[in-house]
Amino acid sequence: MESMAKQKPRRFDDEFKERGVRLVKEWRRARDRDDGGLTEIGGQLGVHSETLRNWVNRAEVDGGRRRGTTTADGQRIAELEREVRELRRANDILKAASVFFATELDGRPKR
Repeated sequence: MESMAKQKPRRFDDEFKERGVRLVKEWRRARDRDDGGLTEIGGQLGVHSETLRNWVNRAEVDGGRRRGTTTADGQRIAELEREVRELRRANDILKAASVFFATELDGRPKR
C-alpha cells in the first residue's frame, strides 16, 4: 500500500464537497459548536480532515461568513492578471516594431 504522501490527489465533484460541508455544519449545529467534526465526517466520507477543513473554510468565505477572497473573485483576478500579461506583451511587441520602423524610415545612413 502506498503512503499518504505518494498517493495521487483525488478530484471531488462540487456536489460531494457541498455534501461534506453540509454534514460538518449539521454536526456542529447538533452539538452547538462553532468548530470540530472534521475528523468524524472526514472519516465517514473517506476524506482527509484537512481537505474537509479547506472545503468548509472556502464555503464560509464564499458565503460571506469569513473574510477572504471568494472563489468568483479569485477567478476574476486570475483572468485580469492573464489579460494584463497579454497586453504588456503586445505593448512590448508594438514598441519594438515602432522602433524598427522609425529607424527604417529615418532616411539617415546606418552606422
